[in-house]
Amino acid sequence: MAATLTLLQAQQKIEQYCAYQERCHEEVLTKLRSMHLASHEIDQLIVHLIEQNFLNESRFACSFARGKHRIKHWGKIRITNELKMRHINNTLITIALKEISTEEYLETFNALAERNWHSISEKNALKKRKKFCDYMLRRGFESNLVYEKVKELEKSE
Repeated sequence: MAATLTLLQAQQKIEQYCAYQERCHEEVLTKLRSMHLASHEIDQLIVHLIEQNFLNESRFACSFARGKHRIKHWGKIRITNELKMRHINNTLITIALKEISTEEYLETFNALAERNWHSISEKNALKKRKKFCDYMLRRGFESNLVYEKVKELEKSE
């Protein structure tokens, strides 16, 4: 078993952990627990991280929403669900989703939809429609957008 860290060593380690990329409170708590610290030490370090601006739930939520949309091309529903899993409150989720402009969101949605539709080699129209819809819904896009797009793509064929 690893030697127990002093509070200062743990503080330096967790500061580096938070400085490397934005973290939510839940991730930091899990990391601190893995260091086998007493609960009063964990509380002390969490307060220190917040005061020193290493830990900021709002900043995390906004960064998460932007990144997952731009890089992984996730829709708002998937982003919302992932943030809820990380125990981010609804107010912060709403603020985070405002980071994604409507134009950018629709642009990403349309590009992803076109690319996916043309990559499905299924001959059966119903199966192709199902594969397309399942994929777009799994990505977290709203069902009304997906169903409108599938009708539009079917007409263009």
